[in-house]
Amino acid sequence: MQTKLKVLALALAMPLGMRVMAQQKAPAQVWSQQKATTWYAQQQWLVGADFIPSTAINQLEMWQADTFDPKTIDRELGYAQGIGMNVMRVFLHHLAWEQDPEGFKKRMDEYLTISSKHGVKTMFVFFDDCWNKEPKTGKQPAPKPGIHNSGWMQDPGQPASDNAANSPVLEKYVKDVLKRFANDKRILLWDLYNEPGNSGKGNKTLPLLKSVFKWARQVNPSQPVSAGIWSWGLEDLNKFQAANSDVVTYHDYSPVDDHLKTVQFLKMIGRPLICTEYMARPRNSLFSTVLPMLKKENVGAINWGFVSGKTNTIYAWDTPIPDGSEPKLWFHDIFRKDGTAYKTEETELIKKLTGR
Repeated sequence: MQTKLKVLALALAMPLGMRVMAQQKAPAQVWSQQKATTWYAQQQWLVGADFIPSTAINQLEMWQADTFDPKTIDRELGYAQGIGMNVMRVFLHHLAWEQDPEGFKKRMDEYLTISSKHGVKTMFVFFDDCWNKEPKTGKQPAPKPGIHNSGWMQDPGQPASDNAANSPVLEKYVKDVLKRFANDKRILLWDLYNEPGNSGKGNKTLPLLKSVFKWARQVNPSQPVSAGIWSWGLEDLNKFQAANSDVVTYHDYSPVDDHLKTVQFLKMIGRPLICTEYMARPRNSLFSTVLPMLKKENVGAINWGFVSGKTNTIYAWDTPIPDGSEPKLWFHDIFRKDGTAYKTEETELIKKLTGR
């Protein structure tokens, strides 16, 4: 979570750090500011959620052949269509690809067919430094009662992420997927790495982060690439992400006034902004306040959590409820499995802001 202290630190660093970052010579293939601005102007105002079907505990359960669930995906993306959402951020996993590269890409294509039917574009995520460190293929663990994201897996994991010997497999994975979908208009953007440096990794993630950007630039997909800024303390990672992303993406779970400061600071980079994670009700990051601000500022808005399910993200990051009873105030998520809204006033607001 971004605190007021972190916001202040960013403000103090901005004149020296962000301005230099924005002005430094970009690598040849990074989109120009004009190209990025033109691309963004062609999109609807982007609003959506981080999506995993309620029947999957993690990325592997979503994408492995035995548990891929197009029926639930279809139904739940219908909920998104019903409130005017037009983009979903969806995590992949290299181990599911490694099991069956062609089947994995076919399932991606099937997902995109479903999402496109519902008027929803997709932002795919390759790597991730969050939560459990040792992903394994096969049957995935059952949810631990009352524990947020109890089965979510890092990709490639730890220590795998800082082992250079894994690079050939990871490079093949990234390039294979990008080449297959490089010109697919159903894909909005490639999010190359979620929260690099999380789980205490810090700069140990920098080599893989640099590599995935290099691999993506070698394929040169028609869609923009990015990796979201999420922690102002990770200065080296932030500089690299901001300098090498075509479109600036970021995470912010703070209340609206602090979130607005983040938007104002990041706009100094001179590129379109998409918030790819926000909305944690007990932390006062709310649809009622943050979403109208993001629309006014023309910032894409993608909240964490959609349908309450096996990820257990109705529970707070650091406040488990061991008996698994429903919290008085959901942390994330918008819908129950049957499609009824957790808070009707939230879905009505989203519909109003999207013109649904």
